[in-house]
Amino acid sequence: MGLITGLCTFLYHLPQIYKWLLKPYYIVSFFLTVAFLLVRKAPGLCEHLATQREDGNSCDFDWRELEILMFLSAIVMMKNRRAITLEQHIGNLFLFSKVANVILFFRLDIRLGILYFALCIAFVMTCKPPLYMGPEYIKYFSDKTIDEELQRDSRITWIVEFYANWSSDCQSFAPVFADLSLKYNCAGLRFGKVDIGRYGELSQRYGVSTSPLTKQLPSVLLFQAGRETMRRPMVDNKGRAVSWTFNEENMIREFNLNELFQKSKKLSKRVGVKGEEQNPELDESDNEFCSDENPEQPTENKKDK
Repeated sequence: MGLITGLCTFLYHLPQIYKWLLKPYYIVSFFLTVAFLLVRKAPGLCEHLATQREDGNSCDFDWRELEILMFLSAIVMMKNRRAITLEQHIGNLFLFSKVANVILFFRLDIRLGILYFALCIAFVMTCKPPLYMGPEYIKYFSDKTIDEELQRDSRITWIVEFYANWSSDCQSFAPVFADLSLKYNCAGLRFGKVDIGRYGELSQRYGVSTSPLTKQLPSVLLFQAGRETMRRPMVDNKGRAVSWTFNEENMIREFNLNELFQKSKKLSKRVGVKGEEQNPELDESDNEFCSDENPEQPTENKKDK
């Protein structure tokens, strides 16, 4: 049953996977992932490779290589239990496959191991994973605009993600946060993002560490009446982030998004009746976001530079 479910999931996401393979990052990652398999099975090359098989067949895996590949499969399955997006599943597969390939190549021939390791280093330094560029209702803040925007209207609730482009966890969470903004963005409930990897002074101002050891990236903060009322992940007394899974279900439950959205719809109706005299900052486009059905085409995707 698990195999059938996995196959159905793969077929469902096949068009999306096909688009990924057209991007240089995923093309190179794929070939680095299957590099040892290609070398071990390549006609004309595999005959000259070392092997520990009793039959001397150097074009097939020996028992130690099979053991390493089985261990790789177990590690990927364990890591993917906490993966929240298909991109994160594929990323875990690519990452641990490269580690396994390094071990396999060094075990096969130290020269091949050095060559493969050098290719991996060059890949990491020159090729970055593509950023999420899908539809969203998100306001992008800079260090000069975030305080002003949060304090502009005390009736607006802001959900702000503090992220860094170099963080793989932030990249995995990006489509989830974008999807939530499409579903819940309203005149009284807005979504924002700020790149603290770019604006480092904001990390101290809002208490979000950019160190990979603290596991505080991404951090999602809830602002009501211009003040922070909660954040995830929470931070203990030693400044370490409490483990928390950034998926859609947890976001909706912990931040009470359904309740906040219902309150925001009431605010939008009041603004729609009283007009701009009550609150000129909430324009007509904001009021339209609070209908019972979300619009298909997002109209807000601003980035402050």
